[in-house]
Amino acid sequence: MNKLRPVYVLLFFLLSFLPLVPADAQQRRLDPWWITLEEGKRSFRTGSYGNALKFFEDARENRRRYYEKMERDLITVLSIPEVRRLGDYLDHLEIYIEREFRRDAADALGELFYRVPKRTLNNSSRAALAALGRLKNYPEAEYWIGEVYRMEGEFGIALAQYQKAYNDRELMENPGFGIEILYRIADIRRLRREHGEMARALDDILKADAFWSRESFNRSNLLRSLENNGINRFLLLFRHNEPAMEKAHRYLGLYYYESGRHDAATGHLLFAFLIQNSFIINAMIQSQYNYSFTSLESLMNDISRRRDLLGYVEETEYYKTLFFLANSLYGINRRAPAREIWTFLRDNTRGEWQGRAASQLANPRLDAPQAIGRPGSP
Repeated sequence: MNKLRPVYVLLFFLLSFLPLVPADAQQRRLDPWWITLEEGKRSFRTGSYGNALKFFEDARENRRRYYEKMERDLITVLSIPEVRRLGDYLDHLEIYIEREFRRDAADALGELFYRVPKRTLNNSSRAALAALGRLKNYPEAEYWIGEVYRMEGEFGIALAQYQKAYNDRELMENPGFGIEILYRIADIRRLRREHGEMARALDDILKADAFWSRESFNRSNLLRSLENNGINRFLLLFRHNEPAMEKAHRYLGLYYYESGRHDAATGHLLFAFLIQNSFIINAMIQSQYNYSFTSLESLMNDISRRRDLLGYVEETEYYKTLFFLANSLYGINRRAPAREIWTFLRDNTRGEWQGRAASQLANPRLDAPQAIGRPGSP
């Protein structure tokens, strides 16, 4: 027993000098990065932004270390003279790794092929190594770090974080999340009154709108139909089921209206209005199997008992969109559809948009830009 006592003393002495690390920090370092990220989201949603930031930064670091090790394992094999003589052929590298039982390198390639389609590497070992190196980046963590700084009012840092996340968007689990990042960038540009940059971010979003991207052909057809057939026939003929694009069209439409560019404003506001109504009509069809659209007036009456759709109307600034669509139409000398829309607003709404529409019918004019407010404002 006495012989063991010096060992206990030495062990106690060593443990006393180990750094004291909080239990939650130890756990963050041990958890896979995606678990740590989810812990950060939970903290963020409860308003614990400092703790959330630590989780997000740890998640980013955990992922970086994980892929750095795999990168080193692959470099070790690629540095072997026999492998270097094989040339830049990924299939030859795979044969060597399998033949020589290089488990670490095999695991690295297995992880790479899980994340990146093998066909995109063009049978190149160098391309495989470069792709593995890019996997060290964690765009989801960069985005959520940006969210923390946004909530704390550090818009410049948040913007830089969003841009990092967007640059690596192809690494994201949800490829469509890039659109959400662009909306965040646009919102911060708007808050900083950088309206040209805001418009560029919104234009980038609309690159995913295939119907819009067919340029003026579709836009001119829609406008011609609205002018010749009226708003009800227009909504019978056309649908545009791209709800993620609605806000980009609406923001750009209001921005161009404020800038006096009524032609550009008309196109975007018309698309926003079409998307809004397509969403509402589809929701009505899903809840009533025999539902069919007849007129805008009856549609507004039909949704009057649907709290979800009334919430959507408010969220998307439906009547504001329609009012400034009419104004934009008036600005490009399309007076018949403008008057039809003002009449609808006068007869079917209450409050601000009813009063402003009635005023336009009595004395049509283009509002001064400062009377509108910034895109996205209430």
